[in-house]
Parts: sequence; C-alpha cells; structure tokens
Amino acid sequence: MADIKAIDKQYVANTYARFPVQLVSGKGALAWDENGKQYIDMGTGIGVTAFGFADEEWNKVVIAQLNLLQHTSNLYYTEPCAMLAMGLCQRTGMKKVFFSNSGAEANECAIKAARKWAAEKKGPEYFNIVTLQDSFHGRTLTTLAATGQSHFHELFQPLTPGFVHAPANDFEAVKAAALQHKTAAVMIECVQGEGGVTVMEKDFITRLAAFCAEEDILLIVDEVQTGNGRTGSLYAYMHYGITPDIVTTAKGLAGGLPLGATLLGEKVEFVLGAGDHGSTFGGNPVSCAGALSVLNRLDEKFLSEVREKGEYIVSQLSGAPGVESVSGLGLMIGIKTAKSALQVLESCRDKGVLCLTAKSKLRLLPPLNIPMDILKTAVDAIKAACAE
Repeated sequence: MADIKAIDKQYVANTYARFPVQLVSGKGALAWDENGKQYIDMGTGIGVTAFGFADEEWNKVVIAQLNLLQHTSNLYYTEPCAMLAMGLCQRTGMKKVFFSNSGAEANECAIKAARKWAAEKKGPEYFNIVTLQDSFHGRTLTTLAATGQSHFHELFQPLTPGFVHAPANDFEAVKAAALQHKTAAVMIECVQGEGGVTVMEKDFITRLAAFCAEEDILLIVDEVQTGNGRTGSLYAYMHYGITPDIVTTAKGLAGGLPLGATLLGEKVEFVLGAGDHGSTFGGNPVSCAGALSVLNRLDEKFLSEVREKGEYIVSQLSGAPGVESVSGLGLMIGIKTAKSALQVLESCRDKGVLCLTAKSKLRLLPPLNIPMDILKTAVDAIKAACAE
C-alpha cells in the first residue's frame, strides 16, 4: 500500500501544516481514516461540506449533471447556472450574480465592481476600500491587501494599494477612515471566522449600513464562511436587517465543489459589462447543480434547526471546565480555552472528533444537518478535552 503521507510530503507544495490524519471515506457527519478509525467531523472542510459527506440527495443531482455536461465555459448558457443565479437573487433581493471558483475570487470581483462603479460615478481617485482589522478576505495579492491581519502581508510586498483597515465594532473609526480617504466601498464580515469567530455588534452594522447609504459608499458583505445557512440564516447579514450592495460567498455554497458567487445589488447590477470580468470554470454546471441542491434545502424550518443546534453547543460549553468563553452564530462557533487551542484540538482528534482553530480559539463548523445524537457525542468529547 502506498505511503500517502510520505508521497504528499515529497510532491505537494509545503503550504499546509496538515493534521496527521489521512481521510479515505465519509458518510454524513462521520469520516474514517486509512486505519478504519472513525471521526465526527466538526470542521466540514472549513465550512464547505454543508450537508456532510456523500449526502444522497446532493450526490444524486451532481451525478446526474455529470452524466449530461461536466463543463461548457461561459460562452454558452446552461440551466444549472441560470437557475442558481435566479434562486440566489430571489432569496436575497440582489439583482445579478457573477460566478467564480472560490471566496477569494468572489471578493476580487466585488472589489473590481466597486472600483469601477466609484470611478464612473465619483472619479478614478475613489478607489479606496475600508476593511476591518482581523478580517480575512483571501490569499490573492489583492484580497491579502484587503485582509486586516499584517502577518499575512509580510512576505508578499508590494500588495495591491488602496486598502485601509479600521477596528472592528468601532463605527466612528470606520467612518473616519472612509471619510479621510476617497472611498469606493466598505467591506466587512458579520462574523470574522479566521479572525477568531468575532461577531459584529448589531449597532455597529446598522450604523455602518446607514452611513454607507448616506455617503453613497458601497457596502460589501463577505459571506464566504458565514453564508449558505452557516449562522442560522441564509446569509449572516440577514440577522442585522440590512441590505448590502454586494454580497460574496463560496465555501458551503456548492456543498463540496468549488464555487464562488458575487451577488450584485441594484446600485451595481449593470456595472460589469461584457469583457470586464470572467472565469473559465465559474458557473460550472456540476458545481451549480450541487449548489441548487444546497440552496433549495435551506428553508426556514431547516435554518431554525441550525440555530437550535448552535444554541445547544453554546449552552453546553459556556462555563464548562477549561472553557473561558464561547462566541459565534448558528453552527459557526469559537471557543476560548484555558489550554492552547492546538492542545485541545489534538485531544479532540484522539477522542475521534475533528475540529479547527481560529487564532487562539477552537473553531467548530459542523455539518448543518448533523444529527443531535452525533452532535451530543462530539460536544461531550470537546468538553472532556477542554477539562483535561
């Protein structure tokens, strides 16, 4: 039998500090490694496999589309692409959708659209975009520049200019930054995932949305990790009662296949014309078919169950031995632990539970449909790992 870990270390670029686990199969919220050990997956490929592994309904539509067309490029119309765009617009009130392959690409499109809109409406000097400290928007040079974490910037200078970072949950600081610079847009995450599962305060979001509207500055909400039911609403901004000008999403959108989407609101629905942007694989019919399966299942009854599961996790872990605090929304949970998060993660893995970290916290992103009995087993293991 081939030594997959050794082959990987020899031939795959050394960009990932992989956990010492080789996954070979999965079903629902469970996965098995090459030795047959079973794990409860509380990370979903960093928020991607929204309905777990090998979901039968998802598999059925994806395989059916594979047997028709696996790819066409955007030179042709396909039904899954058109129907997914319609579904996203009807569920959000947005007007147009640009499809890409990832969250970083979705954010690149949003940035391009914002800068083109501002250049045409206000002048080319209005190119600045204000983002928040501890944000994460991607790993391309431009989305790295947008990311408000300086350690991501250090090795890749010069980054794309035109990004200003202000403290999260500080409306006056964001307002001052936006007014000081000739600003095209403000881009935020409602819950900063990679930044430590920090939830934005409602007052901050509502004041910011009103300010952007008053100043005719676009509001971009990055829903790459928070979107597609993860927080217990279709998109996290819906918890705040606002309507962004641009919404970006990816990760859980297609349930395990690469797909990003940039949703364009009324102000910017026509800003991108033929040739202004493009993607060879964006809107791939197989990915879009999978995404339609996901979107159609995210009704209010299901989303209420996501919220209930999140509340269960918070209730069980808040104040538990070794737990200092719990943050998050829905099934996007951050746990500040007395021990290092990495120690707790390793203990959880030994107990058969796969978790993630976010800065100094343990992070949980379980399947949205994880059965309660499996969730309870996982939470018990996490509590035990925190208490050790």
